Amino acid sequence: MAYDKFTILRSSAVPMPIENVDTDQIIPARFLKATERKGFGDNLFRDWRYNNDNSPKADFVLNDPTYSGKILVGGKNFGSGSSREHAAWAIYDYGFRCVVSSFFADIFQANSINVGILPVRVSPEFLEKIFAAIEADPKTELEVNLPAQTITLLATGESESFAINEYKKHNLTNGYDDIDYLLSMKEEIGAFAETRPF
Repeated sequence: MAYDKFTILRSSAVPMPIENVDTDQIIPARFLKATERKGFGDNLFRDWRYNNDNSPKADFVLNDPTYSGKILVGGKNFGSGSSREHAAWAIYDYGFRCVVSSFFADIFQANSINVGILPVRVSPEFLEKIFAAIEADPKTELEVNLPAQTITLLATGESESFAINEYKKHNLTNGYDDIDYLLSMKEEIGAFAETRPF
């Protein structure tokens, strides 16, 4: 299994109501030298989280103990900019398993699913309701139900559906990346190969 299986996630959320968050802000280019997927979470939003002397910026949400959880709620057009998959690696390595926004950059969305993060696209109106609920109670919880493809504000019961490719949904619920998916079909592939002439 490449990643944690994703079925139903209930968690509080970290709000980041900033539009057009790009991949260089998510993980600055100077931290892209590593080839393994580990350790990137330390530098997630590095320039927003830390001062030049490496002291934490108290006013940045990831440094605020008021907020916690496995869900990151971002503003519109989250993950724009370059196609670096390290941005998704950093979000996953930090501990987030779901990112909610009213719009995602296509490549970021694909990269996220490929590393086990579920990007949930909601309407602008529902996104505002989520931000308002978190502002009123930072411990408010969301339920993200991948099998049912719904996201729910548990405090109010308000819910919205979201779309996802069936193949990607299958992989997320099984904790597969593309290679794991092929390996899961090893017997079928072998049986098919036996029927082919050499």
